Amino acid sequence: MVRAGEPTSALKRGLDLLATFTGRRPQQSLSELSAHSGLPLTTTHRLVSQLEEWGALERLDDARYRVGLRLWEIATTAPRTAGLQAVAHPYMQDLMETTSYDIHLAVRDGYDSVFIERLRPTRHPALRPRIGARVPLHATAVGQVLLAFAPDEFQNEFLARPLQPFTALTVTDAAELRTQLAPIRGQGFAISDRQIADEYVAIAAPITSSHGAVVAALSLVFPHKQASEANAVHLVRVTARIISRALRSVTLE
Repeated sequence: MVRAGEPTSALKRGLDLLATFTGRRPQQSLSELSAHSGLPLTTTHRLVSQLEEWGALERLDDARYRVGLRLWEIATTAPRTAGLQAVAHPYMQDLMETTSYDIHLAVRDGYDSVFIERLRPTRHPALRPRIGARVPLHATAVGQVLLAFAPDEFQNEFLARPLQPFTALTVTDAAELRTQLAPIRGQGFAISDRQIADEYVAIAAPITSSHGAVVAALSLVFPHKQASEANAVHLVRVTARIISRALRSVTLE
């Protein structure tokens, strides 16, 4: 969002426009783009035309806009995700076929976990999050793993911020969340029991690089009423270790 009185470059304004697109707002009109970015309508029109010409935006028949494929093509080359996805995918596929549950892969970016891959059985309804979605670290199993293995300084910064509730079970007390991080680091997995969605449990384990750094987290998501945590924990940890070994020849950092 552009702040009043703050000088901004054309590039910054263009990025502000692109940042207004979300999973709940995948398509927008010019007026909506102007309102959500805080840019004047004339500026919005000029920037949108340039972004459309470059391929960052696509204009629909109803005069609304959506993110263009060229942005996706560029995003898929990001070194922290491209190699990781390629290595992890077959093992995620095996885990999905073994369990018949959704499998997620996420990395940390700032205070959020970003989901870079998601596999689900075809008979299952689509669950959040979509690929590319960002969710605060404290609420999801993958996020809790990434937070637990983050540097102490980063943990302190994160826990000093307000923690958003997603369900009645979301841990929003910083002191309580802090007490949960050490056990996650010690046992090598996290369980998010209906903290992000009322009906689902997620179990996540860390994926490490050849240098031993945690570069991602893998999770298995299943309905609360079908919970078999001990077996799920074992399968997720084993799969995460296999992926970690496969990453030894891939540079992600």
